[in-house]
Amino acid sequence: MFGGIHKSFTGFLRSLRSEESAGAGRDKRTHNLFEAAAVYVAAAAEDDQDRMDEAVAWVSPEALSFGVNELACRAVIALARERDESPRTVARELLGLPAA
Repeated sequence: MFGGIHKSFTGFLRSLRSEESAGAGRDKRTHNLFEAAAVYVAAAAEDDQDRMDEAVAWVSPEALSFGVNELACRAVIALARERDESPRTVARELLGLPAA
């Protein structure tokens, strides 16, 4: 199972590298997917559509989706540790869902 995940992730990273090298001339500064995800999520929380649009332009939609997912996982884990609760409980609470 983990071999398949590793293989998929490696292929994903290779595609990101090829996208970066193909688009190297468009911006002087490149942004990585985690930076784009952090800016996008923070802008969404602050209802800043211009900043969200800017972050969307930095990486592919797939890369942004992956980065947002990773950020969500890390945030839930950090909150769960802080609250001494399970990640499942914290995630459901954040979404306003009833306890499982």
